[in-house]
Amino acid sequence: MYCITCSKLSLYIICKNCQNTLLKPVFNKREIEDGFYNYSFYPYSEIEDLISSKYHFHGDKIYNILARLSFLEFTKKFKIDEQILAIPIDDHSRHNFSHAAILAKHLKSSIITPKYNTLKAKNIVKYAGKDLEFRQKNPRKFQLTNIHNQTTILCDDLITTGATIKEAKKVLEKQKNKVLFSLTLADAKL
Repeated sequence: MYCITCSKLSLYIICKNCQNTLLKPVFNKREIEDGFYNYSFYPYSEIEDLISSKYHFHGDKIYNILARLSFLEFTKKFKIDEQILAIPIDDHSRHNFSHAAILAKHLKSSIITPKYNTLKAKNIVKYAGKDLEFRQKNPRKFQLTNIHNQTTILCDDLITTGATIKEAKKVLEKQKNKVLFSLTLADAKL
């Protein structure tokens, strides 16, 4: 196969050289609500084509590479004295995989446990390219199952306005869960 970024022959969909040079993550912090932060690893403009791979059959391979380079590395450095659940935001499957579940899987560690199929949107609406007003008028209406009184982090592939993350946070907090922060691969405001 050929690397999708440099077109050189490779065993991987993105060759090791491109992974090490073009996809080196940089930790970014953005306050999306008073005292609540989202941490991301890439500017959206730099990995836009890779993020959109979630709509294609080969996206799971790309998301596994991105998650290994960023989310997995994050878990190696993250320290806290309590157990945490990693909650993927609306981890429904597209093309036989869930991009949010892949990200959560790479957070698994001795202190972080991914919890799948727990935060689902009842309103399936496409936010891609939509402004904050549209997002606010069309909430996801998340439904939470089987999580109460837990310490959590949210994970998703992209933050734009922060509306989805804030809505997900509120749903978790209604069930007395503590949401420490959110993690995304990319931030559209960088």
